[in-house]
Amino acid sequence: MRQLAVGCFVMCVSQVLAEPAVLLEEFIYESAPFPQCHASSIVETPGGLVACWFGGTREKHPDVCIWIARHREGKWTAPQKVIDGVQTDGTRHPCWNPVLFFAPDGQLLLFAKVGPSPQTWWGVLRRSTNQGQTWGPLERLPDGIAGPIKNKPVLLPDGRLLCGSSTEDRGWRVHLEWTRDLGKTWERTDVLNDGQTLHAIQPAILRLDTGDLQILCRGRRGVIEQAFEREGRWTKLQKSSLPNNNSGLDAVTLRDGRHLLVYNHTTRGRTPLNVAVSKDGHHWEAAVRLETEPGEYSYPAVIQTADGRVHITYTWRRRRVKHVVLDPQQFQLRSIVNGRWPD
Repeated sequence: MRQLAVGCFVMCVSQVLAEPAVLLEEFIYESAPFPQCHASSIVETPGGLVACWFGGTREKHPDVCIWIARHREGKWTAPQKVIDGVQTDGTRHPCWNPVLFFAPDGQLLLFAKVGPSPQTWWGVLRRSTNQGQTWGPLERLPDGIAGPIKNKPVLLPDGRLLCGSSTEDRGWRVHLEWTRDLGKTWERTDVLNDGQTLHAIQPAILRLDTGDLQILCRGRRGVIEQAFEREGRWTKLQKSSLPNNNSGLDAVTLRDGRHLLVYNHTTRGRTPLNVAVSKDGHHWEAAVRLETEPGEYSYPAVIQTADGRVHITYTWRRRRVKHVVLDPQQFQLRSIVNGRWPD
């Protein structure tokens, strides 16, 4: 039986490593100057991977900051604080939900939220021109623009950087935002749901082979909510065939055209953590179970790197950020029937 030992934690991983698609699993850091972490993001740069998350005493505490680590020479650098929520008048607010994007011009963008709560936070942005080694000044996004609320943006063929976003001040409501100049100017859609009869937040964006777009969202109806953009118009949110536990998810369209979703395949709790694959965004098959033990395994982020591998980061019991690497060509897919994950 193989074990992964990190600091004072020893975790049995034989069940996950028995999956042929799993190439690597590790914690991004062993020790850090904060007890809790959550809401990671990961991106590939020419110099290697960069990951970020929020960390502090606990979620919503004023000392919660945004931290990053860079993967260099086969290991992760120590966590580095990059946003702290301290205001010019000396007050301090918690930071939330960082999101990374590496732009074609070589800029690394770090979006985040700052504020007392999700109902009152605002969007911010920092830029790096050296792949996360140093960062420019903090920029506040315009009123009404939050940036990507949890999941990575998608660069469209027409030059728009499309961000899945949402608000929580008048119920949970989903919308899309985009920028054509990497965050200098912004546009957005109207909300896709009323936030009263249907609640949803935190969209993940897929690109369908038809040229249309699909979003998958966290919701409160026990299922993943979805909507589609067809000929430039977004549909209203509707139920998907997969369960949701009112927790974050993420998805990516792979280069072979398949769609990959990381989520908790349950309606309650934050375990297990699963990977499903679809050819059309409607019909999903079971690929990998990343976590099955009791505890919280949540808020995944997923990308596909230039070598074709899939990289996933997620919250591991609020104590660590875990990083898993998959080979999507090695998935042993099984049918999900009536929303039931196969045994």
